[in-house]
Amino acid sequence: MPKVTFIGAGSTVFVKNVLGDVMTTPALQGFELALFDIDQERLRDSERLLNSIKATLGSTCVVKAYTDRKEALRGAKYVINAIQVGGYDPCTITDFEVPKKYGLRQTIADTLGIGGIFRNLRTIPVMLDFAKDMQEVCPDALFLNYTNPMAVLTNVMNTVGGIKTVGLCHSVQVCVADLFKSLDMDAAGVESKIAGINHMAWLLEVKKDGVDLYPEIKRRAAEKQKEKHHDMVRFELMLRFGYYVTESSEHNAEYHPYFIKKNYPELIEKYNIPLDEYPRRCINQINGWKEMREKIFASESIEHQRSKEYASYIMEAIETNIPYKIGGNVMNTGLITNLPKEACVEVPCLVDRSGITPTYVGDLPPQLAALNRTNINTQLLTIEAAVTGKKEHIYHAAMLDPHTSAELSLDDITALCDDLIEAHGNWLPKFI
Repeated sequence: MPKVTFIGAGSTVFVKNVLGDVMTTPALQGFELALFDIDQERLRDSERLLNSIKATLGSTCVVKAYTDRKEALRGAKYVINAIQVGGYDPCTITDFEVPKKYGLRQTIADTLGIGGIFRNLRTIPVMLDFAKDMQEVCPDALFLNYTNPMAVLTNVMNTVGGIKTVGLCHSVQVCVADLFKSLDMDAAGVESKIAGINHMAWLLEVKKDGVDLYPEIKRRAAEKQKEKHHDMVRFELMLRFGYYVTESSEHNAEYHPYFIKKNYPELIEKYNIPLDEYPRRCINQINGWKEMREKIFASESIEHQRSKEYASYIMEAIETNIPYKIGGNVMNTGLITNLPKEACVEVPCLVDRSGITPTYVGDLPPQLAALNRTNINTQLLTIEAAVTGKKEHIYHAAMLDPHTSAELSLDDITALCDDLIEAHGNWLPKFI
């Protein structure tokens, strides 16, 4: 029986979407859906939920929860990863509160910045443990990574872990539709091309019937910037650098040195930047889970319609050999020619029975490649820190981070890193 293993299956709502999708897909019937999580209560919730969906749909998939991770992985053909090491309390709180003492403010802190660096450092060892288990019990499995920081973790699993890995993010899927909706434009029949790095991929082309839509997009965006709205940072980047970026304004506010600045506090209001946004979301999610749980389990007959998540479509394309196109995070094997070969890039990929085949992009416009490289610098040095165990590379990663380096002195960056290492304690490996 072919097997899909879901690591981090306590993310019950996400499990419902991804594995519920599997149960709606004819080509994936008869699969074992193996669930693993360190939170036993949430694991049982997910098992119960999926069995209810199975009964409603009449699916022939077999749902099984495991308390032994290696056994959950044994013989898997596909592994889906959705873990968060350290959770909101204590680790996300630490990632936000310690930098505040230095006057360094963040919005999301799950990708880049000082928060992203430390989220990587505590997650990489756990991911490499997954890779070690997989090398033993399912070495040929395809690893579908949904965990942030996407670029670094996908890179590490491929290069250090030796596991076939693709990183999957929602931002490419919704980019064009969200942009057109915000500008009151019709997205039907629009052709687009997107490439770059995760959370900073670029809408390189956007056309309809062969006509370039960027002039009209920029005209409407410039008008919209005269009033407050939720996407001001991305519109500003587009108007300054020429292209729209895939990930949200709250994310991009902290990927660049231009928006969150102690000496220019008025920029926060000007660009409508939600500081401390991720902790608010975490608190709301935690508070809302009990109510959501009661609502989900109010009926034993739980419906599910296939979502837009890539995972089931990837598996379906591999099983049926019917090609499917995704935006995937993969190693830069000459795909984007003016970004480092060591980087993980986000490009269009074709999926069929042969697996995931990334497409060649060539050079990005030079200003876009330059912006990507500022983030790649920090990503690669974070990997260097994790692989070598050398504290100096943590400092280097932070010193090269665009937002951190624009705000703090070298001495303060070093002191902040030391404070975060101490505050995270056993959530981090030991550095020398």
